[in-house]
Amino acid sequence: MTLNILLIDDHPAILSGYLSVLNFNEKNIKLLPTFCHNCEDAYNIITKPENANFFDIIFVDRSLPPFLKMKLKYGEDVAILAREYQPKAKIVILTAHSEAFIIYDILFKAKPNGLIIKGDATGEILLEAFDSILNNKTFYSATVTDRMKELLERENYLDSINRQIIVLLAQGFKNKTISMQLGLSDSAIEKRKCKIKDFFLINKGTDEELIIEARKLGFI
Repeated sequence: MTLNILLIDDHPAILSGYLSVLNFNEKNIKLLPTFCHNCEDAYNIITKPENANFFDIIFVDRSLPPFLKMKLKYGEDVAILAREYQPKAKIVILTAHSEAFIIYDILFKAKPNGLIIKGDATGEILLEAFDSILNNKTFYSATVTDRMKELLERENYLDSINRQIIVLLAQGFKNKTISMQLGLSDSAIEKRKCKIKDFFLINKGTDEELIIEARKLGFI
């Protein structure tokens, strides 16, 4: 079997390393590589008419030189673009960032078939990810799994009442109106807002910042 693979990273040596590892796959799949090193090159390759639905696998680094003209700032933006022009492609995002909210943002926005933290990216892990996605499974490296567990442990911060508060704040309502609608005291609403801000890691943030974070993470 032969597969077309697109590898995107601004360090050519890293791409060569990925390809060398993946060529040791247990299924003896031959990989026909295309390399690019920034968002602009990735855009041109992915959207090129003769490349329509050409790639079977795409490995993309999150941190890339941007292509602001087409609003491509990060690897997840490239992944979203690829979903449109390369619908059959399995997409794996690699990142050096291990912060829980960056991981959440990548998973929520791009919905990759695989997400690997570079600190986890041994040859064994790359081959495991490769095998998993070809078997139509999602692959997350160990750090991704750990960080998502951390977020899930904080899910109680956003119970149904707190989610209603977020929605009402986004609609422009103030504490007094929200407290009347939800049957809670003003002080109870304020305490819940503090808990919500803690969840979004903006403990001293304003209501406007809370709304921005909630929108960014897809809660409203």
